[in-house]
Amino acid sequence: MAGTQPYQSFGGFTVAHKKAGGSSRNGRDSNGQRRGVKCFGGQTVPPGSIIVRQVGTRFFPGANVGQGRDFTLFAKVGGVVKFEEKGDRKFVSIVPAAA
Repeated sequence: MAGTQPYQSFGGFTVAHKKAGGSSRNGRDSNGQRRGVKCFGGQTVPPGSIIVRQVGTRFFPGANVGQGRDFTLFAKVGGVVKFEEKGDRKFVSIVPAAA
């Protein structure tokens, strides 16, 4: 009764008669990098706060703003975030809080 059992005899040994499942080559995706503006204009921030995460210099550091190795802009002092354009460049600066 060939074909009625889950395995078939073939040359003295038993083999499965199901083919192996195929493989997919498209099933992967990377996680987002969480880039963008983190603190907006007019917002009060403490020192060390990340203001912008970016690739390259979409925004340039202005007064009281530092730039990290990966182009992250951060507040050097506490104060109010200010975005401004000078020519074709956008700058981010911090207006220090009155002490």
